[in-house]
Amino acid sequence: MSTWSERALQAFPAGSNGEFDIPDGRNVVIERGKGCEVWDASGRRYLDLSMGWGSALVGHAREEVVGAVARRAALGSNFSCVTTESVELAEEILRVSPACKRLRFCASGTEATLYCIRLARAFTGRPKILKFEGAYHGAHALGVTSLFPSRPPAYPTPDPSCAGIEALVRDSVLVAPYNDLEASRRLIVEHAPELAAVIVEPLQRCTSPLPGFLAGLRESTRSHGVLLIFDEVVTGFRLALGGAQEYYGVVPDLVAYGKALGGGYPIGAFGGSSEIVDQAREDRLGTDRYVWTASTLGGNPVSCAAARAALRVLAAPGSYSKLRSLGERLRAGLRDRLQAAGERGQVIGDGPLAQIVLSTEPVVDYRSLRKGDAKRQRRIMLELLDRGVFLNPMGTKLYLSLAHDDAACDELAEKFGDALAATR
Repeated sequence: MSTWSERALQAFPAGSNGEFDIPDGRNVVIERGKGCEVWDASGRRYLDLSMGWGSALVGHAREEVVGAVARRAALGSNFSCVTTESVELAEEILRVSPACKRLRFCASGTEATLYCIRLARAFTGRPKILKFEGAYHGAHALGVTSLFPSRPPAYPTPDPSCAGIEALVRDSVLVAPYNDLEASRRLIVEHAPELAAVIVEPLQRCTSPLPGFLAGLRESTRSHGVLLIFDEVVTGFRLALGGAQEYYGVVPDLVAYGKALGGGYPIGAFGGSSEIVDQAREDRLGTDRYVWTASTLGGNPVSCAAARAALRVLAAPGSYSKLRSLGERLRAGLRDRLQAAGERGQVIGDGPLAQIVLSTEPVVDYRSLRKGDAKRQRRIMLELLDRGVFLNPMGTKLYLSLAHDDAACDELAEKFGDALAATR
């Protein structure tokens, strides 16, 4: 009889539903999860540092979320219409999101960023979008452009980073180096007549913004009638209840949410000023100021119930101080292991996020990040997987949750030290 891994390899490209580039024979099929742990189909336990790519910020199968979902599912799972649950969740988001005066729900962060881009182009009447090299904004064409170019072209030329999209982005996307405010300003000034928006991950993957970078983008875009979009799919509700807007003190024109908002359930949301978001009003259909946005599962009551339960957990006193403390402990533990092993490396990140980079050059953008020893880093990630740590071997992020504790951070640090020794 075929194993679960063999069946997965037959069913899915590379035995994966995407992104997890795990070699044959090592691919994992998960059966269940609880807290910060998951178990595969053979019953093996893993310490989870993926957490559903950060979507389970409150932990797997959190009691409050499970209870809310069970109660709501019994009343119907989807109506493709506004529900009492979606109205109440929208009101909660509007209370904590500085940018949002109006919003809509969708089913994923990919949809959320796509709709922000569409709204920006319609509002300004301009076709181009500026993004930052190495940033991921979802699975649509702009979202993966210049995501991981192996031979990055000169700025602002976009690199497709994915077959099948070159013609879609060649003349519509500009690319700048993250954290380079002067280069960004030059591109905004030069292309302002055709530039609809700048889209940015406020914390790009695990690379922190330099002091003044986000505020400088805000000032420059506003001065030239260009919209600023914050992709808060990762940072939203993770760095603070008000997300990166609250954490860094910069408010964009449009914001996209996903991941942690849903408490592990599929959800996305996008919002901004009434003037911009009201372009999606259906009574404008047939006019040149109408923007189509809709999502069959967007705002479904089950996901909204899960999100409301997750937000209540996150809003409880001490939640964010715990997330920050765990992140600091994890990053410090990993740095200690690098130092003890005499390795050239660093650990970057903020809040409950971390990334290991085998380079001593300061990481400020994609190109400085690429100077790390990616092949060795991958070997280390696979060694951690073999030692019972579930993560993405690409090594882009380690995600902590409220279900992790000091012991979990210390377990990972210890296994990281062993993995360093095993991969020399």
